Amino acid sequence: MRVKSDIDPKTFKIGVVGAGSWGTALADLLGRKGFKIDLWAFEKEIVEQIQHDKENKIFLPGFSLSENIFTSNDLQMVVTDKDLVLIVVPSHVMRETTQQMAGHVSQETTVVSATKGIENKTHLTMSGVIREVLPEIPERFLAVISGPSFAREVAKRFPTVVTAASKDPQAAGLVQHTFVTPYFRVYTSDDILGVELGGSVKNVIAIAAGVVDGLGLGLNTRAALITRGMTEIRRLGVKLGANPRTFTGLTGFGDLVLTCTGALSRNHTVGKKLGEGRKLNAILAEMRMVAEGVKTAKSVYNLSRKLGVEMPICHEMYRILYEDLSAKEAVYRLMTRDLKKELDEE
Repeated sequence: MRVKSDIDPKTFKIGVVGAGSWGTALADLLGRKGFKIDLWAFEKEIVEQIQHDKENKIFLPGFSLSENIFTSNDLQMVVTDKDLVLIVVPSHVMRETTQQMAGHVSQETTVVSATKGIENKTHLTMSGVIREVLPEIPERFLAVISGPSFAREVAKRFPTVVTAASKDPQAAGLVQHTFVTPYFRVYTSDDILGVELGGSVKNVIAIAAGVVDGLGLGLNTRAALITRGMTEIRRLGVKLGANPRTFTGLTGFGDLVLTCTGALSRNHTVGKKLGEGRKLNAILAEMRMVAEGVKTAKSVYNLSRKLGVEMPICHEMYRILYEDLSAKEAVYRLMTRDLKKELDEE
């Protein structure tokens, strides 16, 4: 693995896997720093758009992209002989995508996940999926980057602050120095699991916040939901061994507040339409981009039940999404649960 002192845009080679809004925004950020970026897109039309027009008109329309981005449909080429590979694909295709990368990523490559989600069948976070599919990559070369960061605002170069996490401080520092710009500040953490759980479960709570807004229930309700939602995220994290302090930071409360209140949040949008009485299938049929919270809700529901972790908001969201429970009934069920102390004992 290169160290942070070796990061020279002229020689440091980066591959970005995934050309959705977030992958494109991060590729553009790195390209504007002077790195030559090989960007893999699944869709041929996106490759052609970026090559010819320097714009991703499907997922990040209205932004002229760096001349240093070179797009391709050839995944193996994009990840071969790279110092750093950034993976930014929807969580439900992370396993399939990384399987196609197997044998082509060098053991000296730092692999970074910017995907937020928990796999349905295995209940693994994205770094867990990567470790399972790419066992040849040493764990010390694996990192994640997460935080309150809408892609369009990063593309506009609005000040944004995120966290790079790895069990190896050197890998976290490498990611930090690779991505940092005057408008994109990066902190480091060694709690890779806590960072991933915060970024994943908050999407479920964001759908619930959207439901609250769709029902027109006001700001008191939303504030309560965000606060109790964080309690649920923390409970699951502590049970799995994460640092509880992580959930008070950027990848915990920071990302939760953004996604529960921001109009750019796809998960909040889904929830708002559910609260207005729309059906989930119809809502998703209108969306080209993925609302990760829909699939993560199933993972969180099953995992929390398996572990015996109390997560009533997430459970009611699962029932709304997968058992056709009405939003109003879910709110009533939450408000009439047995009365309890506010703070957990642990």
